[in-house]
Amino acid sequence: MPEVMEQELNAVVSLLAKNRWPFRLHATYDETITRALNVYEEVNREIPLRGLHWFIDHAEPISQRNMDRIAALGGGIAIQHRMAFQGEYFRDRYGNAETKRTPPVREMLRTGLPVGAGTDATRVASYNPFVSLYWLVTGKTVGGLSMYDEDHRFDRMEALRLWTVGSSWFSTEQGSKGSIVPGQLADLAVLSADYFSVAEEEIKNLESVLTILGGKPVYAAEEFAELAPPIPPVLPEWSPVAAYGGYFKPATSPAMACSSLELAHRSEHRCHDYQYGEGFGCLCWAF
Repeated sequence: MPEVMEQELNAVVSLLAKNRWPFRLHATYDETITRALNVYEEVNREIPLRGLHWFIDHAEPISQRNMDRIAALGGGIAIQHRMAFQGEYFRDRYGNAETKRTPPVREMLRTGLPVGAGTDATRVASYNPFVSLYWLVTGKTVGGLSMYDEDHRFDRMEALRLWTVGSSWFSTEQGSKGSIVPGQLADLAVLSADYFSVAEEEIKNLESVLTILGGKPVYAAEEFAELAPPIPPVLPEWSPVAAYGGYFKPATSPAMACSSLELAHRSEHRCHDYQYGEGFGCLCWAF
């Protein structure tokens, strides 16, 4: 991080805190988090941060000391399943011992931190929640590497609560969303199979066959197909989503497979174009 980071961040966080605006910082490495928290603590002495629902995204190798500092300032941590895709690489670079605690989700919860699970779509991963749930439950990468001891894995309800009730804190909507109970928003999904009983390896293959937001269907398939609203066109038009038969389904014909590969090739080049200045970039720019 540049030497001017503290000075520039102080001005930004001070403005946000004065206006009581929630904020988030994407930060991966503990060294960066340490420097950011130095600024937050300085601002907090003048303008309390507690109650702002501020948080840090990622925080994979965060230390216990910095978790304690976040808790003291009333912050939270949003986690993603980057390790499900990069676990093998991380292990080769940092070793098995560090891999077993990355990210230290159990320690975050024991510290009393609000923790919400997500995907960081479409930077760290796609929007699909079920690959993340698979990672939380099994402790495995999508390549099959078993990374975590049993204590660092979650049962299915715990994992689901990180995604639902846990994440509602970050949008300051706790109590109004995250559970299927009277008085909360009618946001829910009917799945292709029972999340709580399918084999662990099948969790990542689940998908919604009926998605309801605010009590109205926004997506429907299979036995609920007659409830399906019109699907908006795929944007950008070169996206492979326009040709693939679904999130994980193979193409239905050789012609479609060919066009899918062509679109994937085009999107890869477009992605590189974005990365070098035409747009927002393909990666999550976390430091």
